[in-house]
Amino acid sequence: MNSETIALPARSQALLDLALPAWDRSQGLLVFAYGSLIWKPEFDVADCWPASIFGFHRALRLRSLVNRGNAAQPGLVLCLLSGGSCKGLVYRIAAPQSEAVLHQLWAREMVVGSYEPRWLSCNTVAGSRRALSFTLSRQSPGYVPPPTDAELLHIFRHAQGRYGSTLDYLLRTVNSLREHGIRDAELERQWRLAAAQGLCEPLPMLSASR
Repeated sequence: MNSETIALPARSQALLDLALPAWDRSQGLLVFAYGSLIWKPEFDVADCWPASIFGFHRALRLRSLVNRGNAAQPGLVLCLLSGGSCKGLVYRIAAPQSEAVLHQLWAREMVVGSYEPRWLSCNTVAGSRRALSFTLSRQSPGYVPPPTDAELLHIFRHAQGRYGSTLDYLLRTVNSLREHGIRDAELERQWRLAAAQGLCEPLPMLSASR
């Protein structure tokens, strides 16, 4: 990650100011990863544990106008929406690097201030851990209501941003989740939907042992 200080929008800075007093620094920094942070964390990890949370679920429902789409054809990226549950990873960043990584995460995830950062209770093999993650309110201007399959396919065909397409983002996420033994039924359904239209390769079969 770039270590340069980046000026944040007022909302992003205000949310950072709220998050800092609630941060328990005794273990460094703990982060719950559920999307691109799994396949592109961009920081050194001291520990990594499979984890589950309750009260939020992963969804491809945050509008992307830069990274995975553009103003003419917005794309979608993942968020955590209230309700249900979610499996992901908890990263622990060692204390000496934790302050810098927190600010780098803010520059990456909060560049326009769409997310609502929260310290979530995560169930891990190492016990319950309170980790930072990035949720989305349904009242956020960036929130996208449930798209139809036709709308999804249009986005998969046309949404392209500075880091690639929405479809590539989806495929990379599903592959990375599977590498960690995590299955997301809705994201895998969306992959199969795209594959049925010839937009990507079929979803790989998993061996019976997984």
